[in-house]
Amino acid sequence: MTQLPPTLPVTPVLRSRLPEVGTTIFTVMSALAARHGAVNLGQGFPDFDCDPALPAAVAAAMQQGHNQYPPMTGVPALRQAVAGKMQAIYGLAVNPDTEVTVTAGATQAILTAILAVVHPGDEVIVLEPCYDSYVPNIELAGGRVVRVPLTPGSFRPDFAAIAAAMTPRTRALLINSPHNPSGMCWTAAEMQQLEALLAPTDVLLISDEVYEHMVFDGQRHESAARYPGLAARAFIVSSFGKTFHVTGWKVGTVVAPASLSAEFRKVHQFNVFTVNTPVQHALAAYLADPAPYLNLPAFYGAKRDRFRAGLAGTRFRLLPGEGTYFQCVGIEDLAVPERELPDGAFCEWLTTEVGVAAIPLSAFYGNGFDQRVIRFCFAKRDDTLDQALERLARL
Repeated sequence: MTQLPPTLPVTPVLRSRLPEVGTTIFTVMSALAARHGAVNLGQGFPDFDCDPALPAAVAAAMQQGHNQYPPMTGVPALRQAVAGKMQAIYGLAVNPDTEVTVTAGATQAILTAILAVVHPGDEVIVLEPCYDSYVPNIELAGGRVVRVPLTPGSFRPDFAAIAAAMTPRTRALLINSPHNPSGMCWTAAEMQQLEALLAPTDVLLISDEVYEHMVFDGQRHESAARYPGLAARAFIVSSFGKTFHVTGWKVGTVVAPASLSAEFRKVHQFNVFTVNTPVQHALAAYLADPAPYLNLPAFYGAKRDRFRAGLAGTRFRLLPGEGTYFQCVGIEDLAVPERELPDGAFCEWLTTEVGVAAIPLSAFYGNGFDQRVIRFCFAKRDDTLDQALERLARL
């Protein structure tokens, strides 16, 4: 009998759920920075340690036996601390049992909110430039992405454009303040205008507020929680990772009315189910003292001022830095010929030849809109910022 040659195993070919998605710009630029020994001011994470009391609290929680599954919605003490914080800062009375859910970071929170409320064919408005997870999240839910640009240059919301984009199929609107990447913060007047615009509709609001405690120059963070007409229809997303310099812990929260939280939790329980137990206990204990987050504007404001003062000696055009830990700059007035490059190519040149990594703002637009603006992250040690500024000084 003739023996047939063995066949090689074949991996089935998939039809991608996200055919347009590749590696994120943050991963690309961080890898490029590592290869060339550049100062990485691209990806948004601190290069300094958190308060030593935080990891000590995690270790204590582990030693106290908090190592098994917590409740699906989150450790009660942490949900109660979040509810107390919402009342104290924003004046919103929140039921910790039915309106606060602990999540595996803000990115998971946003995806879960979208999966919970968006049905195939529903429209979701995003305001560009926007964080890169928003659009794939909507697509995974079968929704239709409706892109509305923020005003170029100022990045302020264009309410006429938002109103024009709304249709009977609009299910939700995603906003982000303080805004990544621009650092723009919505004003009270703008939040009131949004409240009035949405009042006659059933449009839900997903309010990404992960930089809520990084607002400078005496401004107040205008959370959706402050506005009853918005709070009643909103998923308000926050991040302990951003607030307490522990981005790798991936713990966040969603505050939403009970009926919205119930739908959110249906997806959450079959997505991550629950979140790291000892970290939740540690955060609950740490939140007893509000000083760490109340002092954050001064902490990051000083870093922003140090970085802006150094950039003032260059020909970068400084955009306002109202919040977040990002500083955007225009490149059109630089004295180098590379200023004529597309912003993505300019960032590659800046990384490989100058030794400082940044992120092009075009990466935050679906159509790659290039307005000659790049983003630096100043959530770095002072010596890191000074090293970057020394390299940027020749520009």
